[in-house]
Amino acid sequence: MIEVIIPLILSGCGMIMISSLSLRNNMTSGNPFAPPLRQFQFIGLGITLMFVCMCFETEWFRKNSGKLFFVSWLLLVLTLIPGLGVKAGGATRWLAVPGFRFQPLEFVLLTLPIFMAKRLNEEEVTLSRKDWHTFLSPTLTTIALLAVPLLLQPNLGGTILVASVCFVMHIERRGWKYPLIGIALGIIAVIILIWLAPYRMRRFNAFWNPWDDPTDTGYQIIQGLVAFANGSLTGVGIGKGLQQEKYLPEADTDYIFPAIGEEFGLVGTMFLVILYAAWTWRVFYIYKNAKNSFTKSLALGLTASVIFPMFLNVAGVTKLMPLTGIPVPFISWGGSSMLCMWAKIGILMTIKAENKENTEKDKDKKKKITKKREINNGHS
Repeated sequence: MIEVIIPLILSGCGMIMISSLSLRNNMTSGNPFAPPLRQFQFIGLGITLMFVCMCFETEWFRKNSGKLFFVSWLLLVLTLIPGLGVKAGGATRWLAVPGFRFQPLEFVLLTLPIFMAKRLNEEEVTLSRKDWHTFLSPTLTTIALLAVPLLLQPNLGGTILVASVCFVMHIERRGWKYPLIGIALGIIAVIILIWLAPYRMRRFNAFWNPWDDPTDTGYQIIQGLVAFANGSLTGVGIGKGLQQEKYLPEADTDYIFPAIGEEFGLVGTMFLVILYAAWTWRVFYIYKNAKNSFTKSLALGLTASVIFPMFLNVAGVTKLMPLTGIPVPFISWGGSSMLCMWAKIGILMTIKAENKENTEKDKDKKKKITKKREINNGHS
């Protein structure tokens, strides 16, 4: 159950930070308890969704992988339709759902591992040799299918995340040869996309040297680094961070990690990193013990879709790479990510249960064979 307990702890840590930010920033206006209560509701709904996913066998997900993926892709396309897509921060990445805004990318990252796991293992049976076509379909075609609407939003970070999940699943099943070429071409494509878009160039320049424009494009990066510096080793204490006074934009979503670093210091941020590492280690055993290639690929893809966003966010806020706008799994404020993350936990727990069931069946089978041999030896 560690695979569930660790996300619960991470969600609790996120609740504490969101409560701290909300009570400080909303004390003079609005309801200071609204954001943490909202997040608590999303955590509750997410856990409920986890149990719902645990009611289905992995075979159900395999059979319906195409339908689930098509729905997620369609929702992604709908964000581009005027009147349906919600524009925020210069991009239309959201759909307005009664009660809250929904980000289709999170649903894509839930259905993508299921779809890829089926396609990779389905086509492996029919293809006699691993040539370029085994990389073109399904890996490159799937990436292209998702990259078009994502880049039109625009969402380069989401495109990189989707491609990363597809690549790691392909490499696990079919090797490194063609993915290395794809990764090289992808890096070239990212450089061209950054160079062609002025706003992306401004963001890259802000990443490269934020002190060139400390009051505008470099402001958020600098304030994030200041938050880490203020926190030092043990932090300034909960509710005492100076960056809470709205100096740090998006402190409860994209930049929640620096906010945690200020209040809880290096000890607090390393505690979270260790939790993610421990969760990955535990889920590795689910992957390792999977009894068939589909569930093995699925476990790997789901794990990648949780850990990669964490790496992208932490690398972005610590100035190791340009910020991609990807939330921290289980910690950042928001419903779309929380619901889909807990759904992934539910599917992983289903795989674990099936692994255990298959192991017990194998043991019973071996016992029967051993018993039969003993009886035969006794007769002889």
